[in-house]
Amino acid sequence: MRSVADEFRERDRKAVQALTVQERIELALSLGEADLEIFCRTQGVDRATGIRLLRRRRQVGRTPSKVMQEID
Repeated sequence: MRSVADEFRERDRKAVQALTVQERIELALSLGEADLEIFCRTQGVDRATGIRLLRRRRQVGRTPSKVMQEID
Protein backbone atom coordinates (compact mmCIF):
# COMPACT_ATOMS: atom_id res chain seq x y z
CA MET A 1 0.00 0.00 0.00
CA ARG A 2 1.43 3.36 -1.04
CA SER A 3 1.23 6.31 1.30
CA VAL A 4 0.61 9.91 0.37
CA ALA A 5 4.25 10.62 1.24
CA ASP A 6 5.36 7.93 -1.23
CA GLU A 7 3.30 9.57 -3.95
CA PHE A 8 4.78 13.01 -3.17
CA ARG A 9 8.32 11.62 -3.24
CA GLU A 10 7.70 9.95 -6.59
CA ARG A 11 6.17 13.13 -8.03
CA ASP A 12 9.10 15.23 -6.81
CA ARG A 13 11.64 12.72 -8.14
CA LYS A 14 10.07 12.81 -11.59
CA ALA A 15 9.92 16.60 -11.56
CA VAL A 16 13.61 16.90 -10.68
CA GLN A 17 14.58 14.32 -13.32
CA ALA A 18 12.82 16.41 -15.95
CA LEU A 19 15.04 19.42 -15.16
CA THR A 20 18.21 20.25 -17.04
CA VAL A 21 21.52 20.23 -15.17
CA GLN A 22 21.49 24.04 -15.04
CA GLU A 23 17.95 24.04 -13.64
CA ARG A 24 18.92 21.48 -10.98
CA ILE A 25 21.85 23.64 -9.91
CA GLU A 26 19.61 26.71 -9.74
CA LEU A 27 17.06 24.74 -7.70
CA ALA A 28 19.72 23.56 -5.25
CA LEU A 29 21.09 27.07 -4.80
CA SER A 30 17.63 28.58 -4.32
CA LEU A 31 16.75 25.93 -1.72
CA GLY A 32 19.98 26.69 0.14
CA GLU A 33 19.25 30.41 0.11
CA ALA A 34 15.71 29.80 1.36
CA ASP A 35 17.03 27.63 4.20
CA LEU A 36 19.61 30.27 5.12
CA GLU A 37 16.91 32.95 5.19
CA ILE A 38 14.70 30.82 7.45
CA PHE A 39 17.64 30.07 9.76
CA CYS A 40 18.53 33.76 10.03
CA ARG A 41 14.93 34.74 10.79
CA THR A 42 14.53 32.09 13.48
CA GLN A 43 17.86 33.06 15.08
CA GLY A 44 17.17 36.79 14.76
CA VAL A 45 20.48 37.47 12.98
CA ASP A 46 21.57 39.01 9.70
CA ARG A 47 22.79 36.96 6.72
CA ALA A 48 26.52 37.31 7.47
CA THR A 49 26.06 36.30 11.10
CA GLY A 50 23.87 33.36 10.07
CA ILE A 51 26.56 32.09 7.69
CA ARG A 52 29.20 32.47 10.40
CA LEU A 53 27.04 30.55 12.90
CA LEU A 54 26.45 27.71 10.46
CA ARG A 55 30.15 27.47 9.63
CA ARG A 56 31.00 27.26 13.32
CA ARG A 57 28.39 24.56 13.92
CA ARG A 58 29.88 22.53 11.08
CA GLN A 59 33.21 22.59 12.87
CA VAL A 60 31.93 21.31 16.24
CA GLY A 61 33.72 18.10 17.13
CA ARG A 62 36.34 18.45 14.41
CA THR A 63 40.03 18.94 14.94
CA PRO A 64 40.67 22.71 14.99
CA SER A 65 42.03 24.11 11.76
CA LYS A 66 44.20 27.21 11.64
CA VAL A 67 42.43 28.25 8.42
CA MET A 68 38.98 28.19 10.05
CA GLN A 69 40.27 30.11 13.06
CA GLU A 70 41.56 32.86 10.77
CA ILE A 71 38.13 33.24 9.08
CA ASP A 72 36.56 34.66 12.23
